[in-house]
Amino acid sequence: MSGLYKCWLPEKNDKRLAPWKNYFTSVYADSSDKTTQTAVRELCRAADMKITSERTGEGFALVTDESLGAGGYSIGITDREAVIAGGDGSGKLYGVLRFLTLAAGGMLTRGTQLCESPAYPLRIIDHWDNADGTVERGYSGGSLFFREGRVSDDTEALTDYARLLASVGINAVCPNNVNVHSTETLFITDRYLGDFARVADIFRSYGIRLFLSVNFAAPAQIGGLDTADPRDDAVRKWWSSAAAEIYRRIPDFGGFVVKADSEGRPGPHTYGRDHADGANMLAEALAPYGGAVIWRCFVYNCRTDWRDRSTDRAKAAYDNFLPLDGRFADNVYLQIKNGPMDFQIREPVSPLFGALNKTNMLAEFQITQEYTGQQIDLCYLVPMWKECLDSGTRRGQVKDRILGAAGVSNTGDGTFLTGNPLAGANMYGFGRLLFEPEQSAERIAAEWVCASVTSDKSAADKIVSMLMRSREIYENYTSPLGVGWMVVPHTHYGVDVDGYEYSRWGTYHYADRDGIGADRTQATGTGYTSQYDTGLAGLYENINTCPDELLLFFHHVPYTHILHSGKTVIQHIYDSHFEGAEQAAALLEEWKSLKAYIQADIYAECLRRFGLQLTNSENWRDVINTYFFRKSGIPDSHGRKIYE
Repeated sequence: MSGLYKCWLPEKNDKRLAPWKNYFTSVYADSSDKTTQTAVRELCRAADMKITSERTGEGFALVTDESLGAGGYSIGITDREAVIAGGDGSGKLYGVLRFLTLAAGGMLTRGTQLCESPAYPLRIIDHWDNADGTVERGYSGGSLFFREGRVSDDTEALTDYARLLASVGINAVCPNNVNVHSTETLFITDRYLGDFARVADIFRSYGIRLFLSVNFAAPAQIGGLDTADPRDDAVRKWWSSAAAEIYRRIPDFGGFVVKADSEGRPGPHTYGRDHADGANMLAEALAPYGGAVIWRCFVYNCRTDWRDRSTDRAKAAYDNFLPLDGRFADNVYLQIKNGPMDFQIREPVSPLFGALNKTNMLAEFQITQEYTGQQIDLCYLVPMWKECLDSGTRRGQVKDRILGAAGVSNTGDGTFLTGNPLAGANMYGFGRLLFEPEQSAERIAAEWVCASVTSDKSAADKIVSMLMRSREIYENYTSPLGVGWMVVPHTHYGVDVDGYEYSRWGTYHYADRDGIGADRTQATGTGYTSQYDTGLAGLYENINTCPDELLLFFHHVPYTHILHSGKTVIQHIYDSHFEGAEQAAALLEEWKSLKAYIQADIYAECLRRFGLQLTNSENWRDVINTYFFRKSGIPDSHGRKIYE
């Protein structure tokens, strides 16, 4: 493989750039740092241009304006000159790639004045790629970074990928899976560091720092020690030596991403230590070089007993990390999933965002659609992420409390990079949302559609509408009212109502003949609601004020319970699943109507996936409705077909 599908960035001499041909004549840059050089190269990549040593008042001028801050940029377009200013080299690069994206989408005019700065200092893409070339929870082909135990040497493809990430302001990437297996444990050794130094050099040109996921038990597994105890002096020395060698090879190495004491991964609990002990030991090793530790908060007991109703996986992150608030080193970032469970289609915001007050926090979003259709079913996720960022906590909105976010990548080496071409909206949207979190989800979708799919306004408007409706559609035909899961175990695509109901993983809907839902109240349930501030705790605790869309997440209710909508729970289940399947059918027909406006290969691939989505929605409809009719014995008030 060489090169990648270009997604929203224009190709060389793209006809969509024709209105700007009088600008694509020359380019001047006032500095020669590496990322500024990349910015110049990207303009020359779009069209044949001459590079000038003096500013002429025509063409492109890339200039420095330190008042814009790190990564900030402005775009000003006069009749003869496009001036792209950057607070640093990365800012100029972001400005150039933003210009190309908006120009390709027909969203720039002469006289445009645009100024943007990144809202957060850390904007990272986490890959769950394995050394053998597979991708855990990957739905877009194999790994871009690895093949058969080796690091990819496809410089062109990696350059194209770095370019794509930079175009939406991503400034860090972690190529390997947080589940670090035996081969990947060796990534921080001499055997692989030369290859990663080469990869880091490619991404450095685009203002992107390289991180690596590490195995907490590495000192014992590959270091010749008999322990990985974070308070053991030999262990601390081992990590310090490992860090020194990494930074000798990769001077701007970002740091470590760590999954510890979670789902079987080793961690400090093995030695009677806590997460602060473990994270701080690694932070100490990285601190002399400016490196960071990103410590995931996805920690819970995955060997629970379904018979014990006091156990609640939703409580785990808060219970594990709140007692440690204030004990983490300054270069440790706790990475917190947007909800307390595991990337479900509907969850409340994680209470940990509002509880921690002395600890650096990152949000974690799953761009790859593990539980949201696996890039087969259309599901635009930016509205979900905005809900998280805009959520209020006892100390302010989430977006004002975090220092950035990590997105679990949805890319691979398949034809369209994101599997489903329309899933590119989620990758684009993640980067844009982190750069400018005040943007609307609809605005982001419109930019992406115009730059990536079609230049026809009516067709673009229809696709934007499809994207904006897609999350609700998916939610309608899958798990109801926030209860979550009900998916085929392990693969997580397709319906299996009781797939996790008696599982050690601890995700239970508790449906019986009388009702459904998890009681997480303080009065009669697990007490999870107490993790929120008084206002939210009271809202969720009270069955009369709990939002309908989260009712079954917080309460066990009779099937005849009346929702705020006026429907009973059972009738909502029937109605939403019939409606969701009908909406999926409508998506397919809407897509068919767009054939004349869409590139043939994109049209055909999306058509195939919309067909699969319709089948999936019908399966969900029939299984869910039949299951709950058999449980409740209450018929659909509209008399529609339910399989008894």
